[in-house]
Amino acid sequence: MTEIAITRTANPKTPPADDTLAFGKVFTDHMFLLNYDEGKGWHSPRIEPYGPFTLDPACCVLHYGQAIFDGLKAFRGVDGQIRLFRLADHARRVNRSGHFLCIPEIDPAMIEESIRALVEVDQRWVPHKPGTSLYIRPTVIATETFLGVHPSHSYLYYVIVGPVGAYYKEGMNPVRILATEKYVRAVQGGMGAAKTAGNYAASLFGAEEAQKQGYTQVLWLDGVHHKYLDEVGTMNIMLKIGDEVLTPPLNGAILAGITRDSVLTLLRDWGLKVAERPISIDEVLDAAKAGTLEMWGTGTAAVISPVGELGYKGERYVINGGKTGELTQKLYDTIVGIQYGTLPDKYGWTRPLGNRLGG
Repeated sequence: MTEIAITRTANPKTPPADDTLAFGKVFTDHMFLLNYDEGKGWHSPRIEPYGPFTLDPACCVLHYGQAIFDGLKAFRGVDGQIRLFRLADHARRVNRSGHFLCIPEIDPAMIEESIRALVEVDQRWVPHKPGTSLYIRPTVIATETFLGVHPSHSYLYYVIVGPVGAYYKEGMNPVRILATEKYVRAVQGGMGAAKTAGNYAASLFGAEEAQKQGYTQVLWLDGVHHKYLDEVGTMNIMLKIGDEVLTPPLNGAILAGITRDSVLTLLRDWGLKVAERPISIDEVLDAAKAGTLEMWGTGTAAVISPVGELGYKGERYVINGGKTGELTQKLYDTIVGIQYGTLPDKYGWTRPLGNRLGG
């Protein structure tokens, strides 16, 4: 593998106190960069001091949105060991997203090494307090200068990292979500399965409307029938009705969440009945009314987020008494335990950074 050139900052910053951490507000001293040029391929891997880019006003990404990203985390365990969670899976997903946007494939080993090397350089930024972590954002943007709709001939892959606290202000407390039949985020045959900037731009208006009504996020319904659950703006959605756990299938309109996959693996390992199938909003509301519904979201940012209230067509439905369900809590405790090293990782999901750090 090509050696990564490292230029360390001459002006290191002081990491913030763990108790002050929000999400996505603070970034570390360094970033990783890798360029692509047609005929040359991906080249010049390097770690440099964190700083702004210079882009031409006609840069492709600014006009046509040819951009993808991913998100994963590093955790400092009680033993001082820093662990990366499902690194290889996130590296593969970068390329799956890139496929949808005609972005040349990056060697997955280079993606993994770019992340590992950057976290190692900035490892003092990995917070200590339980519930905190180092969030890692690998991104690819199209950089060719032109006006005209076609794939770019040059790209920049970069990675930035920053210490974070809870994604939602509610933390592990139940959130309120609004199911909307009015707005659509993605449809089958589109880019719903890619982690691309445009999907998130498409979610903003509906999310703002939901927040004005006191909800945390939107539960998107399918774009054809406006009837079947797709996903929440920042999470995949799961629910338990009676003794069965349900989640929408990977039909091309939703993201193949890595936390989603982790949860499904655990549930099946525990012997629970699990189905990946279309779920109508009416089925969900009937279960809520009957008191047989438990509902939660899964995602890298929040890990597991219980849903305590669901809004739909002007009505509000309280779920599980507005409290975190027993299974929801067990899933959260198990995944977080694996991430921080307090529970055994029999699935091989974590990758130690290689240093035991006490402080």
